[in-house]
Amino acid sequence: MKILILCSGGDAPGMNRFVYTLSKNFEDVYYAYKGFKGLVEGDIRKLNIREIEKVKDEAGAYIRSSRFPEFKEKEVFSEGLKNALNYDAVVVLGGNGSFLGAKELAVHGAKVFFVPATIDNDVVGSMYSLGFDTAVDACVHTVENCMPSFHTCSKTCLFKVMGRHCPKIAEAVFRITKADYLIVKESDLKYDKIKKIIKKNEDADRGTAIIVKEKLIEIEELKEKLETKPFSVRYQIVGYLQRGGKPTKTELKNADIFAREVARNIKKQHFNVAVMFDDAQKPFPQPLLP
Repeated sequence: MKILILCSGGDAPGMNRFVYTLSKNFEDVYYAYKGFKGLVEGDIRKLNIREIEKVKDEAGAYIRSSRFPEFKEKEVFSEGLKNALNYDAVVVLGGNGSFLGAKELAVHGAKVFFVPATIDNDVVGSMYSLGFDTAVDACVHTVENCMPSFHTCSKTCLFKVMGRHCPKIAEAVFRITKADYLIVKESDLKYDKIKKIIKKNEDADRGTAIIVKEKLIEIEELKEKLETKPFSVRYQIVGYLQRGGKPTKTELKNADIFAREVARNIKKQHFNVAVMFDDAQKPFPQPLLP
């Protein structure tokens, strides 16, 4: 069987392990370089198992990924579909936008599989997506390595984490680090309440850790609103450490689970499914077509 794999949208740790594990099950495996863009442009290459094996436990998708909104355009999509139809199975890794692209390919006759792979963990229908555990781990590591110094000087630090419009990363980091305050929605921006927490901690001669989800408020603006005498406020943007961190053991394990489930469905010729995780962290196939 000729298998085609592509990564679409933002990079997510665990993608390399997925590609490696899936490719071990088949002899004829290809990849679209930089996702849907490569699919449309015909930039499709034979996967070298020895090369992917070298990076299977590393971050940074070996087969590359990209955001390609042009895929929604009719003529552009047609070119991608034409290339996709040359393969016995097309495996798409990505977030909600990639999910829609995979569905469209399936609707028009391609044999498609979708796997949720986005650090935001916001793919509708799945309790987990590749990259989430590593992203949380990077944030936790940052908070735990910064706060001892802030406690020493009784200062406040705002930790801005990714997640787009989904609060899951911020909520997990807040819970694990036992931070002092969490800001994931507009109603959390209670400045008087936050200042009271900071004052209480300063009186106790300790620092304050505040977790802030991105795309809610500019971190510099939040700093200015909180930094009124006698409070000293700093901020740390975790940023792309969340995408580039070495995949955790949990991430690698989940990548293997996703890959084995896709391979199982391909061999059964059970096509046009999204492989999701339920609330018990077990994979299940969800039909892409009605």
